[in-house]
Amino acid sequence: MPHVCHFTGRKTRIGRQCTYRGKAKYLGGVGIKITGRSARKFKPNLQKVRVVIDGRPARVWASTKAIKSGLVQKRLSRRFVYRKAEASAAS
Repeated sequence: MPHVCHFTGRKTRIGRQCTYRGKAKYLGGVGIKITGRSARKFKPNLQKVRVVIDGRPARVWASTKAIKSGLVQKRLSRRFVYRKAEASAAS
């Protein structure tokens, strides 16, 4: 399964890293020049979380932005689910 946010669709993006040399003109130099460009990756902050999707628990990749903004509805842990079942059986 690829590392893509289930809720926002964020995934790894490709970009470039530039290397510079020289002194800026406003500091009295002749200007900065790009001496090299190398490939790099911009990776989103993805976390594997247990969530509820269509009423069923599942584990998916979610970006921290989606978690913080409230798009992710986390599932109950097992002890809370079983406690409710025991309470209704005792009644």
